Amino acid sequence: MNQPVPSFTAGEIAKATGGDLARGLQDKVFKGLSTDSRNIEEGNLFVPIVGENYDGHDFIERAVEGGAAGVLIQKGKSGDFELDIPLIIVDDTVKSLGDIASFWRRRFEIPVVAMTGSSGKTTTKEMTASIVSLSRNILKSYGNFNNLIGLPLTLLDLNACHEAVILEMGTNRRGEIERLTNIAEPEIGIITNVGPAHLEGLKSLDVVAEEKGDLFFNMKKGGVAIVNRDDDAIRALQDRWGGKSVTFGIERDAFVRAEDITRSGERETSFVLAMEGTRKRINIAALGRHNISNALAAAACSRALGIEYDQICRGLENFRQLSGRMSSHKLKNGVYLIDDTYNANPASTREAIETLSDLKGDNEIVVIMGDMLELGDRAREMHEEVGQLMAERGISRIFLKGDLVRSMAVGAERGGLSKDRIIFPATPERVVDELSSSLKRGDWILVKGSRRMRMEDFVKAIIKVFGED
Repeated sequence: MNQPVPSFTAGEIAKATGGDLARGLQDKVFKGLSTDSRNIEEGNLFVPIVGENYDGHDFIERAVEGGAAGVLIQKGKSGDFELDIPLIIVDDTVKSLGDIASFWRRRFEIPVVAMTGSSGKTTTKEMTASIVSLSRNILKSYGNFNNLIGLPLTLLDLNACHEAVILEMGTNRRGEIERLTNIAEPEIGIITNVGPAHLEGLKSLDVVAEEKGDLFFNMKKGGVAIVNRDDDAIRALQDRWGGKSVTFGIERDAFVRAEDITRSGERETSFVLAMEGTRKRINIAALGRHNISNALAAAACSRALGIEYDQICRGLENFRQLSGRMSSHKLKNGVYLIDDTYNANPASTREAIETLSDLKGDNEIVVIMGDMLELGDRAREMHEEVGQLMAERGISRIFLKGDLVRSMAVGAERGGLSKDRIIFPATPERVVDELSSSLKRGDWILVKGSRRMRMEDFVKAIIKVFGED
């Protein structure tokens, strides 16, 4: 069955964006919207995005040939087009996309949940969706559609069939979370944690905290903040917030808590979920203490939505980890491969290392690591610190890909790992060859790095050669 698509008139678009209807009638109706000329459907409004390395205005004619019924055009671009369809001139097409999504979102009295954080936001989103979808028809962010383009496109899929919206918000420069929050107008906001991510644009941890905190301070009036009591920076934000909140934590007292955390097999974690005087042991298909924190955030958010305790437990147990986010593969030779290749920053890398250090027992851990990008002036220092942590936590060998990881090698040597146990540069072929003669049953392999490092190539090569059980 076809999903309903948003419908707008040219006049509504002009009003929502503050644009000028330069050609066409006010009551011309557009059915749906597209930013991709390759995926235009008949009647769409085409919004050409201007990026660093591309300009959607170059594809307007293709969009019209594909059925576009109207076009937004950024000022300064309008002189090249002779089109017999409505044209709306705007200052900035990316901003206008957000304005249109905000206009559409306000048509619905549906609770919107928004989550941000330096790490864990996608997993928390998926855990929350696993819980809420048991009783409600939800709309959630696709993959990592969490920026000034992806979030508006998600909201434009909202229709009267939905009963809740769960959105992810990402940022790499100051002001983006405020803008995304203003577009989405969430009633519930979650900040998973504050850590050293995107420092190239945000410069310092204090600025990261301020940027993430903009979610709380720009929510709809009467909104609920979901607060991680284990994170000092978020507790400080809570003190300033002063509004309604639901807290979660492992180390500190909170409304939603995890108690008696244990490992359950090689791919699950077990803990007692404590909330409102009720306790029940549950297993989740995720490894690491950080994923327990993500589960608590999802539980707290679900409770703020009015979801009952038993459904929260069922939803968390139904959750399945996404590929590339601490997803576990057991190889045919009895070795465990952890695919954490989706992205990397110092905090998430430390979490992964600590998790494997707790899991390994008497076995060995091999780390295949790529550069952690967007860390600004402290990038080499942070790579050194992670390298030293690897050595101190008993990592037996490190394969390194990239330029910044040279500093990781320096830190690992300082931490006591011998130089011959640090292999650089790493290629999938070399890694597979080295591992073929040295791995034994029960050992662990962690593959991690920033998205642009394409560390998933190592995962594919290892599974191809060793096979998956």
